Amino acid sequence: MPALPDGEAVPDDGALPFLPLVEPVETQNRVSTGSTSGGARPFGVYVHVPFCSVRCGYCDFNTYTASELGGGANQAAYATTALREVDLAARVLDDAGLSGRPVSTVFFGGGTPTMLPAADLARILRGIDDAWGLADGAEVTTEANPDSVTPESLRVLADAGFTRVSFGMQSAVPHVLATLERTHDPRRVPDAVAWARDAGLDVSLDLIYGTPGESLDDWRASLEAVLATGVDHVSAYALVVEPGTKMHAQVRRGELALPDEDDQAAKYELADDLLTEAGLGWYEVSNWARGPEHACRHNLAYWRGDDWWGIGPGAHSYVAAPSSPVEPVEMAAGVRWWNVKHPRRYAALLESGASPGAGRELLTPGQAQLERVLLGVRVREGLDVDALDPSRRAAVAGLVARGLLDGVAAVRGRVVLTRRGRLLADAVVRDLTA
Repeated sequence: MPALPDGEAVPDDGALPFLPLVEPVETQNRVSTGSTSGGARPFGVYVHVPFCSVRCGYCDFNTYTASELGGGANQAAYATTALREVDLAARVLDDAGLSGRPVSTVFFGGGTPTMLPAADLARILRGIDDAWGLADGAEVTTEANPDSVTPESLRVLADAGFTRVSFGMQSAVPHVLATLERTHDPRRVPDAVAWARDAGLDVSLDLIYGTPGESLDDWRASLEAVLATGVDHVSAYALVVEPGTKMHAQVRRGELALPDEDDQAAKYELADDLLTEAGLGWYEVSNWARGPEHACRHNLAYWRGDDWWGIGPGAHSYVAAPSSPVEPVEMAAGVRWWNVKHPRRYAALLESGASPGAGRELLTPGQAQLERVLLGVRVREGLDVDALDPSRRAAVAGLVARGLLDGVAAVRGRVVLTRRGRLLADAVVRDLTA
């Protein structure tokens, strides 16, 4: 697992380094992602559940199996621990003048959140609702493995207020799943989708392409299996083999061979072709939905720079600096912070009444602008050209000429990726930033 970033210390009480905001100010160029009060910035909550039954060879997330946890990290008590951070978050935001905003989206990720009893997940969600209130029509998602749910557990989640479930399918091909060290039976996926839909939940399936040994026909088979379920949302991510993982060691030893960039591009294009033909349009580089109502609003909130609080060990949070229309003050554009990684240390800090924050960074206006371009260019709505630094706006014409940006959108003052641009999104961002 990667180390946490360097940063300044987080105060024991978790206090944010901002002056109170008297009146909420609407962020410019924002597209609404949910109901919030007044003109306040949307606010979401991420809940990290760090438990897995096995560790997949490619995974570098902050997750732990039972044998890795050791003493003092009690999975059965995790809901109580997470709710302690919810209470702390409510106090910190209230002290910073950032209370009063209902939660637009909640996302339980991991790990495998559904390794916890459904009643525990419902209890955490109830605590979030008690602390801030859920906005009308709030989106509440949990990730799950197909073998970690039952019809009964999914009904409990739906009754508690969950609205979506995102299943980690990854592949429909047994030998690809074996290379990834995924343990679920791919034949169970259609059943899990049907159970979730019967419970009234919207369903997304997550796929990974570019696994060593995966052919283009293998990838086509996975896409066709996804489409056969009739889901309304699909995420497809290129495999990234991170240093420190078991798979990275296997590649380094020559036991596994990674595909080349042309193979990855061909698989992305095949996914885009088949998903588009089936009525799922791209709305972010790696995500397709049957319509705007099926897009993952929580992830869109990240790409649009909304505020969120991350609950759980290793979770990251971000809050933009409040600003006063009456008397501007010199301050950072926002603050990002991250929690200690190990569940045992995380629980101990909260039990003692201290913040679990391990470090934080204050973003300068220049850094915030860079991130706005980096993230905003990935979504289908794109960016307003005026969001670019004036010195970089001339680069748009060159990117249109190279087929990386949509020319019609550019004439209308928007920066929107073409499909070729989606394949080369990092290069586009380099050209659009100083």
